[in-house]
Amino acid sequence: MSSDASQGVVTTPPPPSMPHKERYFDRINENDPEYIRERNMSPDLRQDFNMMEQRKRVTQILQSPAFREDLECLIQEQMKKGHNPTGLLALQQIADYIMASSFSGFTSPPLSLGMVTPINDLPGADTSSYVKGEKLTRCKLASLYRLVDLFGWAQLANTYISVRISKEQDHIIIIPRGLSFSEATASNLVKVNIIGEVVDQGSTNLKIDHSGFSPHAAIYSTRPDVKCVIHIHTLATAAVSSMKCGILPISQESLILGDIAYYDYQGSLDEQEERIQLQKVLGPSCKVLVLRNHGVVALGETVEEAFHYIFSAQIACEIQVRALAGAGGVDNLLVLDPQKYKAFTYTVAASGGGGVNMGSHQKWKVGEIEFEGLMRTLDNLGYRTGYAYRYPLVREKPRHKSDVEIPATVTAFSFEDDTVPLSPLKYMAQRQQREKTRWLNSPNTYMKVNVPEESRNGETSPRTKITWMRAEDSSKVSSGTPIKIEDPNQFVPLNTNPNEVLEKRNK
Repeated sequence: MSSDASQGVVTTPPPPSMPHKERYFDRINENDPEYIRERNMSPDLRQDFNMMEQRKRVTQILQSPAFREDLECLIQEQMKKGHNPTGLLALQQIADYIMASSFSGFTSPPLSLGMVTPINDLPGADTSSYVKGEKLTRCKLASLYRLVDLFGWAQLANTYISVRISKEQDHIIIIPRGLSFSEATASNLVKVNIIGEVVDQGSTNLKIDHSGFSPHAAIYSTRPDVKCVIHIHTLATAAVSSMKCGILPISQESLILGDIAYYDYQGSLDEQEERIQLQKVLGPSCKVLVLRNHGVVALGETVEEAFHYIFSAQIACEIQVRALAGAGGVDNLLVLDPQKYKAFTYTVAASGGGGVNMGSHQKWKVGEIEFEGLMRTLDNLGYRTGYAYRYPLVREKPRHKSDVEIPATVTAFSFEDDTVPLSPLKYMAQRQQREKTRWLNSPNTYMKVNVPEESRNGETSPRTKITWMRAEDSSKVSSGTPIKIEDPNQFVPLNTNPNEVLEKRNK
């Protein structure tokens, strides 16, 4: 075998030519007027055009037959199901889905970032069993549950908020067990009596937690003045409730709380002896109750007052936990005298509006001014709280010398007789007087002529009627200044169309 044959030569085929990929600039003609116009367009104007195109697509979707059929199907399903609001909630979700939400200022965002469930979902619901003011109270309590969730105080089964809506019947509304605070609405709250029996189930099939409701029922039975009870079991409040020293007066928030009651909670308050002991501990005016090893409870005559005290208690507990961790013990802390600073803290805070009422015509209740600000925040985020604001946010500018702001001129007037309906006879008399005035003020000369009347069969009647005819001869004029009419349009204003004047005169 030859050496040429033994030495093999490996040949590879040439690589296939890659197809030419068309680039963006290859498709553009630089001399195209449309391209030149778009290139010279400012970025803001280009963005506006893009937004218009997007809105155009949305308009096309809303006007499309397919979207209309989907909505009709939802409406038909709602009509078939009756009181089941599934189809209605689906329509509400379409509107709520596009709402942008920003949660700055809160410790933790809600569970559903893309969509916010409205709080006031009572429109369209059956509210015949509600007492007076229950709608607003339900919206306020559901809004308070949302605030507790946004502040990060919701600890599942360890936190409950309740409101008494009727002192005569002792009806209380509370969230059912198994419903998260971010899902609280005005309609899904459960109404129960003082012993926990359900009066109004609400829009869910869930039941209440009787063990969690037990402290609330005991407080309502011992304190008739209390309308709202808030029990939180956060890390800070649970830690302070387990300390022997309790809440120390080392901060302004702790002094705002005033007299604090402490009770050794054993898990329930069903026994009569336990309730009597709780009544002794609470007293007639205590607003904050520390359940040993079980968190803090705030009481209030209003929802706003209860939130005011629970917020201050939470901040006071956080300050105390961090202060003890940094100082290493109670002995290294500067403990204030509550009696010395009571006039500067608790008295001012309990006077309403945090002292804003001093010298003001608008009287705020305790915690109301801060609570309204939080409700405005929720409404701005799209929660639709249904809260009834007492005062508008924007103050009207004072108008100095407002009594002479408008000049003393008469723009319109009316007589007392104008307000009384005019009788037909009086109207006819005035009409005849107006016709007479029009004839007397005419520039033409007219004379009164007796003309024989014509009967219905066309024959001449011996009776005559008086009519006014234009005088052809000036000698027949008895009074006035005769004017010779040379042109039929003599009294027509200049630069006008005679045909229009003739049509207006013949009307």
